[in-house]
Amino acid sequence: MDLTLYPFELPFRHPFTISRKSKTTQPLLVVKLQEGDLYGLGETADNSYYQMTVPRLMQDIERVKPLLEQYSLQEPEQFWSDLYPPLQYNMFALCALDMAAWDLYAKKQNKKLYEVWELDIAHNPMTDYTIGIDTIENMVAKLKEFPWPVYKIKLGTKEDVDIVRTLRQHTDAIFRVDANCAWNANETIENSKALADLKVEFIEQPLPAEDMEGIKKAYKHAALPLIADESCIVEEDVTKCAGYFHGINIKLTKCGGITPALRMIARAKQLNLKVMTGSMNESTVGTSAVAHLLPYLDYVDMDGPLLLAKDTANGVTFDKGKIIYASRPGTGAELKSE
Repeated sequence: MDLTLYPFELPFRHPFTISRKSKTTQPLLVVKLQEGDLYGLGETADNSYYQMTVPRLMQDIERVKPLLEQYSLQEPEQFWSDLYPPLQYNMFALCALDMAAWDLYAKKQNKKLYEVWELDIAHNPMTDYTIGIDTIENMVAKLKEFPWPVYKIKLGTKEDVDIVRTLRQHTDAIFRVDANCAWNANETIENSKALADLKVEFIEQPLPAEDMEGIKKAYKHAALPLIADESCIVEEDVTKCAGYFHGINIKLTKCGGITPALRMIARAKQLNLKVMTGSMNESTVGTSAVAHLLPYLDYVDMDGPLLLAKDTANGVTFDKGKIIYASRPGTGAELKSE
């Protein structure tokens, strides 16, 4: 396989702020794996919380280039297993390669990826649209700018309940909230009562991942379901979340791609955990890959291309929360420069 790397730094439509940081651009890396006339695309994201930068990602992927040049793709699962030893300390890099392999694998069969898996897309969940932390006035303006059936509201301020109460005055849409580890157990329990009255669906990662005692307390006493994000990074974390969360948010970039995500989904269902996939603000390349997992999911947050002012590719599109697949085989992503 021939390897090509495409680094990007894409501006956000608005400054994107969560409880621990704010940013105006999203560095991304798109990977292209080519065999003959066919190629697959994958994507991964820069993220300071996980000490991942695009230069580090490129460096680690370049190290496995000799292996890739001698590789003939047969089964993506075996490809992932063969790349895991040299990339086990960089799941972000492994994700991009795994995603590209699945795209290429489906193209070899001239099928969309969900067709390879023989999935029914008739009842796919709708994606939410994220409202980042800002002044309450600006958060209302963002909501009005994007009329949407489902919103994820970023929290982690001194006025969290007031934010949701004010936003609720402007829409009857489904609300989900994400505190990104900003609360403690008592705050989670108290906030959950007020948020339940405001018809919030669930709370994502209210406490720091290391506060297992606090998470357990919140799980027992909160008025809303809790969904793990920072507490569920890789496969072995799924089992740990049982009895502490009601569901998990799987992010392909964090867990190492589609291959481990499929195993995480299966394990979560065995444990009666709700399953969500989330966004690391990927462009349409990564988002198009997530779309093929939709039949497996209870919830999805795949709004990266909507939050970005520029994009890398054409692929899936959105119709008020509903995901429209591209007509092309594979994941459907196609770089705009190609």
